[in-house]
Amino acid sequence: MSTPCEILLVQPPMEEFYLTAKRTVPYGLACIAASLEQAGFSVSMVDALAVAKSKIIPSPPELGDLDRFYGRNDRSPFALFHHYRHYGYSYEHMGTLAREKRPFLVGISSLFTAYCDEALKTAEAIKQFWPECRVVMGGHHPTLFPEAVMECKAVDFVLRGEGEVSMPGLALALKNNTSLGDVPGIVFKRQDGSLHIKEPVWMDDLDAFPLPATDLVDHGFYKRKQRASISVVAARGCPMHCTYCCLGASSAHAPFRRRSVASVMAELECQMAYQEVGFIDFEDENLSLDKEWFLSLLREITTRFGGRDIELRAMNGLYAPSLDGEIVAAMKAAGFRTLNLSLGSTAREQLARFKRPDVSKALDRCLDLAQILSMEAVSYLIAAAPGQAPEPSVEDLLYLGARRTLVGLSVFYPAPGSHDFQRCKTRGLLPPTFARMRSTAFPVSDITTRLQAATLLRLARILNFMKALVDEGELPEPCPVCDQGAAIDPHDRRAAGKILLAGFLHDAKIRGILPDGTVFEHPVDKPLAQLFVKGLAVITVRGVKR
Repeated sequence: MSTPCEILLVQPPMEEFYLTAKRTVPYGLACIAASLEQAGFSVSMVDALAVAKSKIIPSPPELGDLDRFYGRNDRSPFALFHHYRHYGYSYEHMGTLAREKRPFLVGISSLFTAYCDEALKTAEAIKQFWPECRVVMGGHHPTLFPEAVMECKAVDFVLRGEGEVSMPGLALALKNNTSLGDVPGIVFKRQDGSLHIKEPVWMDDLDAFPLPATDLVDHGFYKRKQRASISVVAARGCPMHCTYCCLGASSAHAPFRRRSVASVMAELECQMAYQEVGFIDFEDENLSLDKEWFLSLLREITTRFGGRDIELRAMNGLYAPSLDGEIVAAMKAAGFRTLNLSLGSTAREQLARFKRPDVSKALDRCLDLAQILSMEAVSYLIAAAPGQAPEPSVEDLLYLGARRTLVGLSVFYPAPGSHDFQRCKTRGLLPPTFARMRSTAFPVSDITTRLQAATLLRLARILNFMKALVDEGELPEPCPVCDQGAAIDPHDRRAAGKILLAGFLHDAKIRGILPDGTVFEHPVDKPLAQLFVKGLAVITVRGVKR
């Protein structure tokens, strides 16, 4: 029997073609839990994703057309996705856990619009199993679409903005039977059925709030190499104006706010005190913009935790112009082994649409520094945005192909609250359902079609495979697949990939291989694939290590 609690915070399960577990640490819920504990409430957390289980389920009807791209179980290194899965606990299990804990208030996180259905199903299951509770939903999606969320009968309230500010107020109002209308950021139904909707509320001084209650996180699940893997957020929002971002200065989000170095270090000390930490991911949108602040943080980390062999990452990407030799050397000393660099694009017209500067020279400087310091690099591109043609995206791939870095290509999706979301809405480019607002659904078909977006994603996979082979000194020569077809073993992924790569370099056809050894062609945009192969002939592909 689970220990009863007054308030239960829930991270719902997720339904997708893939899941990156190290990116799902429920850090935001831990921050809200700390504010609730400070207000005197007992809090528990149920993280539906903190379990190594998934179940293959049918794709929802609105994603059914993706079988064209994902329908075959490709065993090659160029595979995208195949099965659609329910990741984490079942909805019924979530309801059972809520009934065992008997909270009077359940807070459910709904961060991403594409997965809002899973949050609503979780709310329905919890209300079914424990109807005595009140359910409140918060996160980015309810903040922007409170009316849609409140259509669900299982949801009693929405809190808009940052829950650290509003959740204690709601809990106190319910406990003391005082006015709900005074709770900041709240949405609820009035007696006449209309909605009471308040503006989102944000934290002014991040240091004034308690450190996240990370002891509630299931660190046993998020371990890497038998050591804890933790997330830290040193700032909220971003001061830049990138049009695709829903957290930047051009979005509907709160202004940029940064914690003090002392506050961040106090959090790290707290987490280090009760577990052996081996990996720290800073989830900031832009960690390195303030040089003196960042250097101070890096020096403190080196001084206090040097020698513990802790790897640091900034997986949301670093702004290359903010990095120089002094900073990168300090990053290396503190435990950074990889530079995750945000490029966006090299095309001037697209950069203008994104409201981003050309950072290619700064990126080259960072890659040189990474090589000198024996660090690796990943450089990120965006493709298939509104108004973005596919041919420049091929040029972006080739640009990174000639450089010592892995390629991370992100297919654009309209992030609610961003400038580009509104642009897509105005132009009638938004997908018809919330569930399609995800990269894996190729949600926007404009100048770059969905077929072209899928082709670009496969080309990025091919390029990274080529880089791995370059590091091993064994890049194949162009050769027809039919000459080697009988030798393809689907159980030897790398060997099969080399044969299929040789065929691609010969005729620009992207092939996969089924578990029974059958070779087949993926649907691709042939002119784009041919343009890529032609471009490879005039560059020298570099690996990641050399």
